[in-house]
Amino acid sequence: MNPSTLRIATRKSALALWQAEHVAALLRAAHPGLAVELVPMSTRGDEILDQPLASIGGKGLFLKELEVAMLEGRADLAVHSLKDVPAQLEPGFTLPAMLPRADAADAFVSNDWADLAALPRGARVGTSSLRRQAQLRALRPDLVLLDLRGNVGTRLGKLDAGHYDAIVLACAGLERLGLAARIRSRLAAPDWLPAPGQAAITIEARDDNPTVLMLLAALDDADTRLTVSAERAMNHALGGSCTVPVGAWCVLGEHGLHLRGMVGDAASGRLLRAEASSPGDQALALGREVAAALLGQGAGELLGL
Repeated sequence: MNPSTLRIATRKSALALWQAEHVAALLRAAHPGLAVELVPMSTRGDEILDQPLASIGGKGLFLKELEVAMLEGRADLAVHSLKDVPAQLEPGFTLPAMLPRADAADAFVSNDWADLAALPRGARVGTSSLRRQAQLRALRPDLVLLDLRGNVGTRLGKLDAGHYDAIVLACAGLERLGLAARIRSRLAAPDWLPAPGQAAITIEARDDNPTVLMLLAALDDADTRLTVSAERAMNHALGGSCTVPVGAWCVLGEHGLHLRGMVGDAASGRLLRAEASSPGDQALALGREVAAALLGQGAGELLGL
């Protein structure tokens, strides 16, 4: 028998709530008569804002409390930005749906400068992402890179208060919150690589409830699952941690998949790059192939492997 109500565990930030409401609306449309409720909660990743994520356990901190809620029966599913989901899930959980991917580029946001090249020497740029720091350092070694934590509104507020000359955010997050006008320029592939899975919303659920999994699978986008699976397989083969700068971008074309990967050093701006193609049914093997190519260039040293 189908459950009459699905409960979505979600973080309380404006973006997380938008994503959860978006999934709720899609579920109601796919399954008329199904009630969907949100269960907002705070996570350690939201509460510890004075330290870089890499130093306090990584992006998995955004998932733990939501997973506990599912284990304890207080929620049936959780909605995440896929880039925040570790390459290896905790036992007992699965990702039954990947929604169609939005714009995966990063956004250059500034009140005074049109793009990265226009920034004056020594300009202050805010981002706590080691991936973004490595690519910024490679392109503009003269910049002063400063940590920037908090939700989207908090980060924009710090920019507007004059703490930074520019900040780097995700285009998708700004667009989902109706803030696309804040994007001055896009930092996009192939020159600039996003995080694995960036701009894809995913649904996490326990793997022991086939009825719930069947309801959620109706929202799965096959093309997005293919491309992000290659990116996540690459990340997993490289250690799967957000404490190192890893970028990935996979596209699906008429001849199959093409994956670009990057490993960098946030301190020096050294970037290692590799790319490869494969048939569409070889996403995981493609990810491992690009990871192996990066390791062959010396990525292990940068990753501390």
